[in-house]
Amino acid sequence: MRIGPYQLENNVIVAPMAGITDRPFRQLCRRLGAGLAVSEMLSSNPKVWKTDKSMNRMDHSGESGVRSVQIAGADPELMAQAAQFNVQNGAQIIDINMGCPAKKVNKKLAGSALLQYPDLVEEIVQAVVGAVNVPVTLKIRTGWDPDNRNGVEIAKIAERNRIASLAVHGRTRACMYKGEAEYDTIKAIKQSVSIPVVANGDITSPEKAKQVLDYTGADAIMIGRAAQGRPWIFREIDYYLRTGKHLPAPEISEVRGILMEHLLNLHQFYGEPMGARIARKHVSWYLQSHDQEGQFRRVFNALEQPEAQIEALENYFETLAAN
Repeated sequence: MRIGPYQLENNVIVAPMAGITDRPFRQLCRRLGAGLAVSEMLSSNPKVWKTDKSMNRMDHSGESGVRSVQIAGADPELMAQAAQFNVQNGAQIIDINMGCPAKKVNKKLAGSALLQYPDLVEEIVQAVVGAVNVPVTLKIRTGWDPDNRNGVEIAKIAERNRIASLAVHGRTRACMYKGEAEYDTIKAIKQSVSIPVVANGDITSPEKAKQVLDYTGADAIMIGRAAQGRPWIFREIDYYLRTGKHLPAPEISEVRGILMEHLLNLHQFYGEPMGARIARKHVSWYLQSHDQEGQFRRVFNALEQPEAQIEALENYFETLAAN
């Protein structure tokens, strides 16, 4: 998989997820086999760039691999400025968000709401591509609703305006995350354009990854929710695509090591009290299959101090190992 001048190590990509794909999570996914990790979306509104939230999202210090930064907005000029600002800040790829289904994003006409207005899509793409000298990628859904699946039309707009790669989530905006993703539209998009196409949506296992790649003809796959609490899914999928064989599931001792590394990095990155709060959702995802009744997670979620979180997890894993 190639994006502009960048040859990725493999074709398994971390989807941008607001509140999740921060620097600690991106670094972990890269270390565990992802070919590229796209950052959380940044607003194109310059008024929010200096907030703590945006400053954290823009932090790429010491990050390995190609730095891809996603921007969101509906004003072509502001999107162009946001692209320039992020390139000055170290972005090597700019990704345009036209896939987010969240109400608060869509009511500003950003994210997947833009799919209703192909002319505006074209204006934004032209403005961003013309503003920076790095590759620009685009993430979309298949359309606004099942009666208006215009993914092929949007893909052609992307291609003729020099978009370097197109990621497609196999749902419309109206579908949100309900039901099952469909891959027919992604297949039709791949057949209608020559730029790289990345398939996204409901890819939860190595077998599903291969099935989706084979069916759609896509050049790469993008994993979002399936990586929550399971960042090793990237190496599992990459290995299966290369060899047709399965990697063994990580031992509990390795899960412990990965989780503790992630926890410490979150504490360090966000500081107190934010690091401990953000850690809660990640820990909950990691332990879903072990702590099925949620007993430990309820205790953990009440802890405010990083030290208390570390101690609680150490004790939890020691108890697991002893049983």
